[in-house]
Amino acid sequence: MMDPVALKLGFLEIRWYGIMAALGFLAAVMIFRKNRKFAKMSVDQVYNLTFIAMIAGILGARLFYVIQYCDQFEGHWLEVVRIDHGGLVFYGGLICAMIALIVYCLRQKLDFLSVLSLFGPSLALGHAFGRVGCFLNGCCYGLPTQCAWGYHYPAGTDPAHQYPGQALHPVQLYEVAGNLVIFGILQYLLPKTRSGQIAGLYMVLYGLLRFSDEFFRGDYDQYYLIYFTPAQVICFGLIPAGIAVFVYSTIKGKHGQSQTTES
Repeated sequence: MMDPVALKLGFLEIRWYGIMAALGFLAAVMIFRKNRKFAKMSVDQVYNLTFIAMIAGILGARLFYVIQYCDQFEGHWLEVVRIDHGGLVFYGGLICAMIALIVYCLRQKLDFLSVLSLFGPSLALGHAFGRVGCFLNGCCYGLPTQCAWGYHYPAGTDPAHQYPGQALHPVQLYEVAGNLVIFGILQYLLPKTRSGQIAGLYMVLYGLLRFSDEFFRGDYDQYYLIYFTPAQVICFGLIPAGIAVFVYSTIKGKHGQSQTTES
């Protein structure tokens, strides 16, 4: 039976969501460092930028979640800071991390498109870990299904309360698989493309993945244009923006990659 709590030490609870988020961050940093030569970045710049992007991303992801699900926090507002209990909106983190990235590249005089491309495979891999955390935490769950791989959540969890006795689509694991495929594609293509193309490709591929996956989600109580979730509405902008970034990078992006020395 799934238990979102991995370990209890007195009053301290260590949850699988937090563990998987931490592992995802470490995996993303490792890939970013491995690929840093493609943006002429030093090791120090890698660690500084990833730390800044992480803080901005967490704050943005939590802010968007609190805004979207503000009713959950009425009467117990201290839960707003308990991100270890789950509750992050990926797009919110992406937007805020992007702002931090732009500011950092300007201050460090780094090529923005090259650095942006490094985030493609790193985000995809890190996000895959994060979605495993969502599955173990019982959040971001799916709609009822008759498929053999449908998952029955334990009594007392939110999905079991919402859909008692029903097997649900493991949408979190669908997205894990999709993100791993995206990671493999982007990591393979990174040395073969112009600066910026990988960033545009990531936006398109993840936008298509998320748009498709959202049709199986069962945790929303608000829709736009009758059928579409908030994430799908964002995809309407993300996918064209990714195409625009890819086309612009194809025209303006730089050929070739340069090695950097350790620092």
